[in-house]
Amino acid sequence: MRRRTELGDFLRKCRADLSPADAGLPDSQSGRRVRGLRREEVAALVGVSVDYYTRLEQGRHSSPSEAVLDALARVYRLDAVGRAHLADLARPARRGTAPPPTQRVRPAMQQLIASMTDQPALVLGRRTDVLASNTLARALLTDWTQLPPRHRNYTRWIFLDPAARDAFLDWSTVAAEVVGTLRLYAGRNPDDVRLNELVGELTIKSAHFRRWWNGHQVHERTYGVKRMMHPAVGPITLRFEALSLPGDPEQTLFLYHTDPGSPSHDNLRLLGLLTAQQGTATTTAAVSDPPPVPDASQTIDPS
Repeated sequence: MRRRTELGDFLRKCRADLSPADAGLPDSQSGRRVRGLRREEVAALVGVSVDYYTRLEQGRHSSPSEAVLDALARVYRLDAVGRAHLADLARPARRGTAPPPTQRVRPAMQQLIASMTDQPALVLGRRTDVLASNTLARALLTDWTQLPPRHRNYTRWIFLDPAARDAFLDWSTVAAEVVGTLRLYAGRNPDDVRLNELVGELTIKSAHFRRWWNGHQVHERTYGVKRMMHPAVGPITLRFEALSLPGDPEQTLFLYHTDPGSPSHDNLRLLGLLTAQQGTATTTAAVSDPPPVPDASQTIDPS
């Protein structure tokens, strides 16, 4: 992705989304040919010339100072995540950058999440690649180990698997947020070839993805609530925490849990029991079968 183009697109979207009233300007639409503010109005609020701001939007200048970035963030009312994304887009392009190393989940972390039998857990890497997941997470979402390595991606699953739309009661919110997460990563890694391939595929195959991607919203995963409907046990409301892993900040551990004593707690516990019974039955019936497919983190090469 061309950094200058991305910066210009982001600024134009911010300008279109900001009304004169929001910027403290007279709310008169007479003579306005575009939605949002005019370039000269933004330039005056930021304290730069109209030509300077125009060059930013047109990709003819991609290295604004920190003072200009702060002023743009103030005018466009960006939060901390949006301000960081703006700085990423404005950062000079790096030449000759080597591809990032393949991500691997440490064996100890693999063992830790595998030992969690009552809480779903998974590790996402760059581009929301699924690097590892425990049995309950696969029962709740999908069995990543049965997918081709290049398809083990959370965003791809959300948009291209019909079961994902049925799984989330708030699918639109979940899907829009995951696009924002991917946008945040794209700002930091504009030359990621695998990311470009993923975005290209989803842009072609999903109108929802295309609309949200072009909206340039960013989202940082921290914590929240997911409302789900599982075909075997019914509705489950989950709380989640997203934790960056030491040693590789681009790996995020997601831990899910339910409120004690709630119907969701009972349904998740039932799902765990059903999954354990199915695992026992499969193991008993396949004593002489070849070894099972290894976990996602043992086969995926998301570099």
